[in-house]
Amino acid sequence: MPERDDPDTQTLPAEAGIVRNFLEASMKPDPDLAATFMAEDVVITFTGGREFDHPSGPTGFNAGRYKWVKKKMDRFDVAEGKDGVVVYSVGTLYGEWPDGTPFEGNRYVDRFEVRNGKITKMDVWNDSAERILTRMGIDA
Repeated sequence: MPERDDPDTQTLPAEAGIVRNFLEASMKPDPDLAATFMAEDVVITFTGGREFDHPSGPTGFNAGRYKWVKKKMDRFDVAEGKDGVVVYSVGTLYGEWPDGTPFEGNRYVDRFEVRNGKITKMDVWNDSAERILTRMGIDA
């Protein structure tokens, strides 16, 4: 499948549209709506190697890490994979730390596997841990 730089849902391959809809539901946050885009046996591997089987896991984790957080989705890269279509969402996070200090430009990459119209696997990486260390005065 071709790579797309336009994150507009109408121009995305179907699998990237599923991922975008999932991410939008996750940012509300509405983990139950987000779960409708995922297979029942989904595996979500979050930052630090934390594993979850429902979007409520990352939502709960993020509630302790941020006052609020959203994604600026810059692009979706789509390719055929061994176990379905692989979709990468690449962009930056913005929001507020628990003390209300705003942040932006926090890089993220989310990797999804989509099969039969459902997300079966999700892997999440971002720069939040390094930014938290910097806020603590530790040069990571």
